[in-house]
Amino acid sequence: MLHNRGIPFQRDTTDLSGEGTMGAGAQTGLADLASESVIVCDAQGIVRYWNPASEALYGWPALAVVGHRLDEFFPGHDLDEGHWRQLLREGTWQGAVRRHTATGSPIAASITQTVRYKASGLPHDIVEYGKGISSGAATSGDAEYAAPHRATAACWELDVSEVRDDLERIALADGDTGALLASDPDGLERLLARCRIVNVNEKAVRIFGGTADRLKLIARPILDFWPSQCRPMLVELLAMVLAQQSWRITQTRAMHSDGPLRNASAAAWRSLDQSRANTIYLMISGILSDDRSARELHAGEDRYRKLIHHMPTALWQVDARASGEVFDRLRSEGVTDIAGFLDAHQELIELANDVVRVTEVNREAVALFRGKGTADLIRPVRYLFAATPDMAKRVMVAHFEGRRNFSEQAKILTFDGQLRDVILSVTFSTPPEQLDTTFLTMLDITERLRIEAQLQRLEADYAHAARISTLGELATSIAHEVKQPLAAIVTNAETSLRWLERDNLNAEKVKQLTNRIVTSAYRANEIIQRIRGLAARKEPERKALDLHEVAEEALTFVRHDIEFRRIAWSIDAAPGPAMVLGDRVQLQQVIVNLLVNSIQAVSQGDGAARRIGIAVAVVQGGLIELSVRDTGPGIAGEAMGRLFESFFTTKPGGVGIGLAICQSIIRSHGGSVRADNEPGGGACFSFTLPAFGG
Repeated sequence: MLHNRGIPFQRDTTDLSGEGTMGAGAQTGLADLASESVIVCDAQGIVRYWNPASEALYGWPALAVVGHRLDEFFPGHDLDEGHWRQLLREGTWQGAVRRHTATGSPIAASITQTVRYKASGLPHDIVEYGKGISSGAATSGDAEYAAPHRATAACWELDVSEVRDDLERIALADGDTGALLASDPDGLERLLARCRIVNVNEKAVRIFGGTADRLKLIARPILDFWPSQCRPMLVELLAMVLAQQSWRITQTRAMHSDGPLRNASAAAWRSLDQSRANTIYLMISGILSDDRSARELHAGEDRYRKLIHHMPTALWQVDARASGEVFDRLRSEGVTDIAGFLDAHQELIELANDVVRVTEVNREAVALFRGKGTADLIRPVRYLFAATPDMAKRVMVAHFEGRRNFSEQAKILTFDGQLRDVILSVTFSTPPEQLDTTFLTMLDITERLRIEAQLQRLEADYAHAARISTLGELATSIAHEVKQPLAAIVTNAETSLRWLERDNLNAEKVKQLTNRIVTSAYRANEIIQRIRGLAARKEPERKALDLHEVAEEALTFVRHDIEFRRIAWSIDAAPGPAMVLGDRVQLQQVIVNLLVNSIQAVSQGDGAARRIGIAVAVVQGGLIELSVRDTGPGIAGEAMGRLFESFFTTKPGGVGIGLAICQSIIRSHGGSVRADNEPGGGACFSFTLPAFGG
């Protein structure tokens, strides 16, 4: 009990709703927790407060009652002129009254009405306490009185001004939506998308609003929250209510059993205020399917929020309602190419950065941005895209196109000026979910990228060491390749000198010999440059290359060794250039390594045929393949699955890094490498790369 019946309420200025002189410390309102009905009216009988127990007793939600005269809901005794004068004169009244519930059923209630006065002595308000009387205890025998309601109804206040004409046409057809659906299958959804929520009570928020708070439901379409299977019923209900002249509940519909409420029914009525002719109240009554109390529902929301705040991933909850409304307007105007539209209207992206707001973040998000608290991050989303401005456009495109998810690697600028690398992921809601709520997560990958870069540097050093090792193995072949042009230079120079010593100087012959010297010098320089290129340490440089030309250049490093060991060789190329995108030195390293392995395999074999074949071909799937076949002993079965493992080797004294590096290089070029035994003996090593432009 909130009052002591032995103490009069005169001069009591306490605000039972918690909004008056009680102050901020009582804003929840003690009367909200009372089991008795508590109603507060002003001196003219206009309801100023209606607690949850009143909603449960009479079925009328506070949203629909507050601001209206009490006798509009309970005609008869309550504001009878004689009763009201007596109440204001004597200050109190107690007794039984007959009233009606929201659905029109009669109910008996025992009430006590007490006047509270201002300091001036004038009436301030009237406080009524009441409780229902069972039908057996009712004072009147001429009606069967209803049992009090057990649950507060979910209630919406809707603005139907945009669809009034459509609803009136449906009302003229006796509420039949069939004609609308026949001419426009999506007509119901479009109609309900234009029925905007003006106000909503807490019960509707808890049952239908998910994790959203009350303010997030305001101005949203009822379509976002109404069960899809009940949409025809809702349109019919709104149409018939709009056609009624009376404001009282005249239309009620049973709802589909699937959903958050059991035995649910929907009721609607018009606003009493004639200036709000386009306002309709909508109320749903029923029993929660999971039988959870309001306290349990709030506890569930609290658990949800705690779960969000303790997630190990930085998370933002974003209110995207403003951009959603803009997108709806653009679609209605026929915009389909949103990317092109945003390119032409950059100001729309800037606007979105300022009006789309973060509504909630967790502790990981605060830590990622080096904030002092959540308040630092609860603001417009502009700061999220400060280091990667173009990403805001891509997120908007994904939202407009109705995608479920969007993900991208990006950079962020923290509040202390650091640049961090993150994987940003956005999850958009889709109907009938909360379209204003978007979840955004960020995974900090700065350290991971640093380690990957370090590994790439180590791998590059690894590959460089392998090239130097290979060049050491090919020192004899390289020396022979360099010796040939040098020997030609010496021979031609000596011959030229002898011709110059003759009396009858043959200038043409000397010129010819000098040209040979120049050509040989260029040849020697070319060989040296190739060797230097293979030995040099430099960053990979991807260019368009003809793989056949790369293979021929690689062959120059080993050709002397092949010929010295009396191994026949051939190179076959596909018609036309075999263009790939790659680093010339790295691809030469792969080919040289495969050729060296084949030379050693053939040299170790005892077969009569000693041959190595190189082939470049275009294969299916837009790929270029280079293969090296030999007539060696082939690959042992136990070694086949481990050839490309680091430090695995079948050679005496081998290190086992060559093929591992080959595989790493080819994979970094987007290709693959494999090894097979040839049907007639020998082995085939091959790799494929994407064709340039393919």
